[in-house]
Amino acid sequence: MVKTMSTYGQFCPVALASKILTRRWTPLVIRELLCGSTRFNELRRGVPRMSPSLLSTRLGELVRAGIVERHDLEERDEYHLTPAGRELFPIIEAMGVWGKRWIRGDLSDADLDVNLLMWDMRRRIDRETAPEGRTVVQFIFDDQDPEHRTYWLVVSPDRGVDICKVDPGHPVDLTVETDLRTMTEIWRGDVPYAEALRARDIHLRGPSALRRSFPAWLGFSMFADVPMPDA
Repeated sequence: MVKTMSTYGQFCPVALASKILTRRWTPLVIRELLCGSTRFNELRRGVPRMSPSLLSTRLGELVRAGIVERHDLEERDEYHLTPAGRELFPIIEAMGVWGKRWIRGDLSDADLDVNLLMWDMRRRIDRETAPEGRTVVQFIFDDQDPEHRTYWLVVSPDRGVDICKVDPGHPVDLTVETDLRTMTEIWRGDVPYAEALRARDIHLRGPSALRRSFPAWLGFSMFADVPMPDA
């Protein structure tokens, strides 16, 4: 049974759930767990602006609440959702759908995060439609400082998908050059990929077959196809 923290002084189930689920960063930590992150460092990559100490605190609260189980393994600890935690999926999904549909206005610079964008893209790569063998995609964000300008996405049949901030030493098959805002808007579904390509806001270099297939296996955000309300 899920244990609640200090209460609002109301018996309403919404009030009881809110004490656990509306604490700062908690929905995003649950989002990461639902997306498959189990290790502390994986969770940190999904919430890069959350301090490690606060992440540890929130995980402890979720464990005590009965939403997460901590598995003490020989080499590392892992965190896994309990049945109560997995039942939160439609709630977190609904929050994302609602946010995409109704939170209007341009993204501010503070909302853009190149490391989070690359982490999200990594886990949405459709390996079934990706080219056979190892494929290396180099992303160049021309508006970022040198430390965050270049990333390599390595898709391989045996190791899955890796993100590298240092040249992995493999030949580059495809280069994608753009700015962070454009790639984020494409990823979110705010700007159609074909439209950005026609406007030359994104540039691809590589074999024509790979350039054509790229958007099919890129995957895009799970909320990219959320229909917008009529104006």
